[in-house]
Amino acid sequence: MTVTTPDIADELALTEHQVRLRRRARINAAIRYTILAAVGLMMLYPLIWLIGASFKTNSEIFSNPGFIPREPTLDGYIEGWKTSTPYTFARFFWNTFQIVIPKVLFTAISATMVAYGFARFEFPGKKIFFATLIATLLLPNVVTRIPQYLLFRDIGWLDSFLPLWVPSALAGDAFFVFMLVQFLRAIPRDMEEAARVDGANSLQTLIFIVVPLLKPAIISVCLFQFMWTMNDFLGPLIYISSVDKFPISLALKLSIDTTEAFEWNRILAMSVLAITPALIVFFMAQKHFIEGISAGGVKG
Repeated sequence: MTVTTPDIADELALTEHQVRLRRRARINAAIRYTILAAVGLMMLYPLIWLIGASFKTNSEIFSNPGFIPREPTLDGYIEGWKTSTPYTFARFFWNTFQIVIPKVLFTAISATMVAYGFARFEFPGKKIFFATLIATLLLPNVVTRIPQYLLFRDIGWLDSFLPLWVPSALAGDAFFVFMLVQFLRAIPRDMEEAARVDGANSLQTLIFIVVPLLKPAIISVCLFQFMWTMNDFLGPLIYISSVDKFPISLALKLSIDTTEAFEWNRILAMSVLAITPALIVFFMAQKHFIEGISAGGVKG
């Protein structure tokens, strides 16, 4: 006859309770991941359909609502790359990178320097200037379009990339300055003070001490600016009038002629190519991007 002591009974009851908790945790996790997968599929389906439709013929796009083409073809990419202009799509890609790369670099440099000045220095009118900077965040871009256009027209910069570059070189994107200021306020000043004791000036302290600590935030700024500039349509539309200077966004609009029928598979194929650089850059810098969004300071 087996006798079960109270201690053994308690252990058995505890073990059964742990098993039930683990089973419940697995069920809850399965439900959560199922819901997340369903929501993720709903969010990604338009992109999946876009990629699939780019390999369809123009007639199949309207006859086959699914994303898997019955007879895959590369005609959309081949013919779409040629475009209806004297230039191939490579020219428009080159124009896009001529706008994006300088704008990203200018934004990173100017926003970092201005944010460092607001976060680390005291000067007359600092609060007023910073309040004015924050106030510009409340202004829609449409409000400033006409004054900027008149200014750049009088300077003689229309039909060039300068109206798209110069505001970024002068820290014209107040959101990025505000973002970096918040990160700088969360970074201790001990290392900066030690560098000054060793004889470093303000610029050396910024470059060799502050910038490495701000790396995740600066990468986030660059990614935001890269994606926003790649998708920018209104800016190039206002300032650029020559077809040979059009970026991708204007080239795609140029491919749609409302006076006659056009091939949707070509437009979809070029749209896939247009979003590919942004996707590649995002996934390459995803780790730093998430750190820049979630981190509020340095880890000890």
